[in-house]
Amino acid sequence: MKYLIDSDVFIQAKNRHYGFAVCPGVWVWIERAHSAGDVCCAARVGKELREGNDRLAEWAKTQSTLFVPTNEPTVAALREVSTWANESHYEPPAVAEFLGAADSELVAFAKAHELTVVAHEVASNGKKIKIPNACKQFGVAYCDPFAMLDAEGARFVLDR
Repeated sequence: MKYLIDSDVFIQAKNRHYGFAVCPGVWVWIERAHSAGDVCCAARVGKELREGNDRLAEWAKTQSTLFVPTNEPTVAALREVSTWANESHYEPPAVAEFLGAADSELVAFAKAHELTVVAHEVASNGKKIKIPNACKQFGVAYCDPFAMLDAEGARFVLDR
């Protein structure tokens, strides 16, 4: 695997740039990239997506192997991420939000398996812990979905 995709990538794709009806090629590309061993998601992301009541939830329910279960290396890395967050300069509510969301597990999973995190978030110098901040702390590569698609040579061509 190369890339670990955050839930916001799927949610924004569905809602904005790559709706299922408008750009079905994106969803096929994700499936093919996963089959080729290039992309995956943490199981917790799959849980978040499946809890919805829309086309994205339906799609996520058909992608069982895309969402990889947490394993011991991820748990060990999650302990490191949690320790860092709790000992950081961030306020307790920001730490609780980061650790309570899938974000901390996403960073830990990427750290444990040497993957690039793919998300829309941008680093913050403020009060919240954002995925890029945590990635930087742990030397985890990070990019937005457009950079991933470009780097992988994804092309979505009109068929009419």
